[in-house]
Amino acid sequence: MSALDAEGWILAGGRSMRMGRDKAGVEIARVPLLEHMLGKLRDLGLRARVAGMRESVDGMTAEIVNDLHPNCGPLSGMETALIASEMSLILILGVDMPLIETHFLQWMLTRAQASGAIATIPKVLGEPQPLCVVCRRELLGSVSRSIESGDYKVTAAIENAGTEGRPDFFDAERAVATGAWESSLPVYRQFINCNRREDVALAEALLVRNPML
Repeated sequence: MSALDAEGWILAGGRSMRMGRDKAGVEIARVPLLEHMLGKLRDLGLRARVAGMRESVDGMTAEIVNDLHPNCGPLSGMETALIASEMSLILILGVDMPLIETHFLQWMLTRAQASGAIATIPKVLGEPQPLCVVCRRELLGSVSRSIESGDYKVTAAIENAGTEGRPDFFDAERAVATGAWESSLPVYRQFINCNRREDVALAEALLVRNPML
């Protein structure tokens, strides 16, 4: 359980065009994706809320906050979280990443608190993972400017924070190799996005074999 001044948000406002239906309600091992993700935040001891929900999910009890600027991709959900958050650190996750390990998320929160970075974001296979980020509320200015300019890329908004603070992009594979946290899956597997039905099938198979995720 986290003792940090932090809260968690799940981004659920995407149009899910490749899936053909709202991803939040897609079930993996008989549990909706949204509940998988909310469970990770709760396991960390964080208040868990949802940004930009499009369709209801049976049994979901978390608070939902509508996006101020819908249809702007994940950046609109990030803006929602930064506006509504009440804590210093905000852990933001996409709704479609059920293989992310809670040990890793706890480590990333601790790193974010220690570094003071305006945003802490992992790189996997050399690429930033914008749907798994710990932000500080000071990032809101850069996010809002990006939306106003029509640039909806999360990574660009983080990189352009300027005087508001420096970002921390770290190599997740290098970190786990040092024993920073215990991992039951290769890091690149943890960052599978369930965008298509075949992604869901793979994630379900891996989740069944690794129930502690």
